Amino acid sequence: MTAPPLRHSAAFSREVIAEIERAADEGLYQIRGFGTLRRLPSFDDLVLLGASISRYPLEGYRERSATNVTLGTRFAQKPIELKIPITISGMSFGALGGNAKRALGRGASAVGTSTTTGDGGMSEEERAESTILVYQVLPSRYGFDPSHLCACEAIEIVIGQGAKPGGGGMLLGQKITERVAQMRTLPAGIDQRSACRHPDWTGPDDLTIKIQELREATDWEKPVFVKIGSARPRYDVQLAVKAGADVIVLDAGRHRRDPGCVYRTCRHPDLAGLAPSSRSAPGAWPAPESAVDHIGRHPQRRRCRQGVGDGRRRRLDRHRSANRARLQPPDPCRGLPRARHRARSLSSLPTGRCPVGITTQDPVLESRLEVEEGARRVRNFLTVLTMEAQTLARACGKSHLHNLEPEDLAALTVEAAAMAGVPLVGTDWIPGRNAY
Repeated sequence: MTAPPLRHSAAFSREVIAEIERAADEGLYQIRGFGTLRRLPSFDDLVLLGASISRYPLEGYRERSATNVTLGTRFAQKPIELKIPITISGMSFGALGGNAKRALGRGASAVGTSTTTGDGGMSEEERAESTILVYQVLPSRYGFDPSHLCACEAIEIVIGQGAKPGGGGMLLGQKITERVAQMRTLPAGIDQRSACRHPDWTGPDDLTIKIQELREATDWEKPVFVKIGSARPRYDVQLAVKAGADVIVLDAGRHRRDPGCVYRTCRHPDLAGLAPSSRSAPGAWPAPESAVDHIGRHPQRRRCRQGVGDGRRRRLDRHRSANRARLQPPDPCRGLPRARHRARSLSSLPTGRCPVGITTQDPVLESRLEVEEGARRVRNFLTVLTMEAQTLARACGKSHLHNLEPEDLAALTVEAAAMAGVPLVGTDWIPGRNAY
């Protein structure tokens, strides 16, 4: 006798019931990229407090609001200079195709910002197009090449990722072509697990040793970033600073399927400049759903200031995240057949079969991405983010984006007020800090 179907309720939605039935049928946990889909507090829960009498706003047509950023002044002999506080995050060659890497590098260079290699080493396309390139050193060590350390402008040690701190990831075999396999010294076509921690580290002291080794290998020229997840930043930031990092990269806890991502920035009293964050490329580093949805996202303290965006490209999000942009046309599947247009969410497409040539290694599909047009979109998108950030900074009376501070913010919800460390709107109450 067939059991009647489960009825959905507030606690057991149709999606939850479907997952229960899938798990019972397959006996396997779900692996997913794109990060958590849970509803979490975001920048939509924060508002900026514009200037009026106590603070004067700035006139956009005659008063400048600067956006330049210097990273690496703590120890590096050659700090990097960015014209805007928005950078391109670490997305591996393997998650992205060669044309996507070219377009991102060309677009970022046009506006004076940096790109980041991601897992799997440095590709020729990215190095050729990126004026400022950050080379990632990941736990997997896939594609690690000491000569590439000297060929980049900065180094980023990846310790954790935001949506799954404490967990590694996976690159599915469908995306491991002969070239990707050669770059990573891996067999082609076989799923590859990315480690959750560096194999030669047993504690915080090893980070100090690793930073020292990287500085010696590059003659103390390159800024060293340390990227951590969003679970325990109050302690992890202090340890990274003590270990000798130039920049702390605080990776966000929430990422979205659109495939935009959440971004956080990190400021620390001992670090000069605005620390860029990052996040995975569409389809990169998938992990168990349980880890993606239920690890990380702890509140932050004032000692480590941050901004959070949720990938929806709203004006306040773009301003407060002041962080990373993507190669993402307004409609990446525009002009494709209607059936594919409906499936434009990358998660609904077969892995490595991106129809517009962004997240694929297939030469035919990759050729659909026109590098110059992609670079133009990246350049325009970064320009718009910067202009909107300047507009909002001027409204708060700030002549530089660095001058924005927690006092310029208020929260619409108790949760957002507690996490951001700013007052609940209409009060001077910060939950967990002072009495209501």
